[in-house]
Amino acid sequence: METTVQKILNYITKNNQASGRELTGYLGTISPRAVRKQLKNLLDKKLINKTGRPPKVYYSLADKKFFSMPIQTNSEILRIIEERYLFISPSGEAKYGWEGFTLWCEKIKQDPIKTAHEYIETLKKYDKFQKKDLINGIEKIKHTFDTVYLDKLFYLDFYSIERFGKTKLGQMLLYAKQSQNKALIRKVVDEIQQKIKRVVREYKIDGVLFIPPTVKREVQFMKELENGLHLSVKPLIVAKVKTEIAVPQKTLNKLEDRVENAKRTIVVEDTGSYKNILIIDDAVGSGSTLNQTAAQIKRKGLCSGKVIGLAITGSFKGFDVISEV
Repeated sequence: METTVQKILNYITKNNQASGRELTGYLGTISPRAVRKQLKNLLDKKLINKTGRPPKVYYSLADKKFFSMPIQTNSEILRIIEERYLFISPSGEAKYGWEGFTLWCEKIKQDPIKTAHEYIETLKKYDKFQKKDLINGIEKIKHTFDTVYLDKLFYLDFYSIERFGKTKLGQMLLYAKQSQNKALIRKVVDEIQQKIKRVVREYKIDGVLFIPPTVKREVQFMKELENGLHLSVKPLIVAKVKTEIAVPQKTLNKLEDRVENAKRTIVVEDTGSYKNILIIDDAVGSGSTLNQTAAQIKRKGLCSGKVIGLAITGSFKGFDVISEV
């Protein structure tokens, strides 16, 4: 006689996917709560996958190939991958750590054990640029602009790295903005909150400016970020000028066009007096937005100390276009 678990797995196998309601109707003799419990156990054992969000959630069989693979590597490598790797599947499933790494390796037909060692070596190359969990980007824009108005520029991680593509934070940022998913935005905030608060303390920040968005969305990432960080400093008043046609920075490939865009569409309206100001943006490609905003702050005499730029992610090369974020 089939157990409840076997019945669930057989039904999903036959139908490719199933909802909890379908399974409850199919099983007939157990309650919806009992079905949910069985599904949770199957998810915990990685025998099935879950896709969607309530009220439309569907379950499908997991590819056992990924989960039965022996982990023949040392615990430190596993710890780093668990902490720093994220794979988002084409169907929109977020797989963190070793699970996501093996899924990605299978997708590109690479051995996960060998590739894990190569991933760690690549991370080491990029981690050399980090100090106290911050990447110093000021030298990059000094080689990009004749005049730099920022006193310091940091980002929390690179947007992408060679061969392995977008970093965990880069992926989270991209999909949080594109999907307008408040839960994912919250995860981004949780990932970066303490680092930003440490910058606020270390540089004695008493004013913070969040770069306003260009494209109107129902859920604005920067506003959610501002609300979620709960920084105990005064926010500066800043506006994004509404033009006949909204032109996001990411659509501009020429440096001079990016400078013009930032100079003409971002207006610092604040009239206060601050010692040190922190400007926060989601991503730094050329640095035009942060640099031109800092120029306005200094020309208006709002800051008697330093103007510091901070981005969640930044490009590794000099002038680069992060066209997705």
